[in-house]
Order: sequence, then structure tokens, then C-alpha cells
Amino acid sequence: MAKKKKFYVVWKGKHPGIFETWEDCKAQITSYKGAQYKSFSTFNEAKKAFNGNYADYSKSKSKITKLSQEELIKYGTPNYHSISVDAASSGNPGVMEYQGVDTKTKKVLFKQGPFKQGTNNIIFSARTWACLFKRTKKRPHSLYRFTDCDGVGPQKNLQYQT
Repeated sequence: MAKKKKFYVVWKGKHPGIFETWEDCKAQITSYKGAQYKSFSTFNEAKKAFNGNYADYSKSKSKITKLSQEELIKYGTPNYHSISVDAASSGNPGVMEYQGVDTKTKKVLFKQGPFKQGTNNIIFSARTWACLFKRTKKRPHSLYRFTDCDGVGPQKNLQYQT
């Protein structure tokens, strides 16, 4: 899969501007105390941000990213009657945890960990928990994951109805 192009805005750096590569952006912010920069998925977003204020785009402000029309066509409309499952780690092995979230409400349905010496296989535990959650709570949600609850698969990172 091709890497998605990004545009990098530098508000405070050696030479403020909009850059097309991380290497060019990094050259402007390395060793610059208090550098202000952020990446954007389109040039128009980057241009709008550059003409605005860093504070409006910094991590301290929560911003919901919207898909472009091209991305909407490519990915389709999400099924919000679903459980989204994921795992995170700080190494392999390393500290790991996983959780399942109601895709529509963003309510955490279950969370396990952190585990001190987890491996990247922990995502299978997350899927197992999601399947058990669906069955014990009798919730007909779809489940966003790689393989189905019975171990048949793999799927291609797509929603799979169980």
C-alpha cells in the first residue's frame, strides 16, 4: 500500500512554511527551541493552518479529522453499530493493553492490561474478548477486526459480521 502524502506546516522554526516531506520539515525544527509544527493530509488544509494560529491545531485542542470526498468513496460509510477493537504496545515483548469500544458512542466496553511482557499476539485476546462480549451481552454488533470469532480468516482489516 502506498504511503499517504502529508504536508507539514512549520509556524515557528528556522524557516516557517509548508513542506512536502518530513525530512524538509525536520530540518526546519531540529535544534529550534519552541518549534511549532504539524502534519496535514492535504495542501489546502496545510495552507489554511499556516495562515492561522498554531494554537488552533496543536494537540492540546481536540480536533475531529474528516475524510475527504475521495476517502469517503474509497472506504465507504462506517457501520456505527459495531465494536472497534485494538491493542497497543511499547515493545514486543513489552507493556501492552487492549480494549473494545462502541464505535458510535465511543464508550469503552472492555479494557485489559497493561501486561508487563505482552507480545503483538495480544490482539487475538482483544478479539476473543469482543466475541465473548457480543455473546454474553447478546449484542448483535459487527466487529472490526482481522479474523472472525471462530479463527477462520484472515479478513483484510474490514468489518466482518458475526
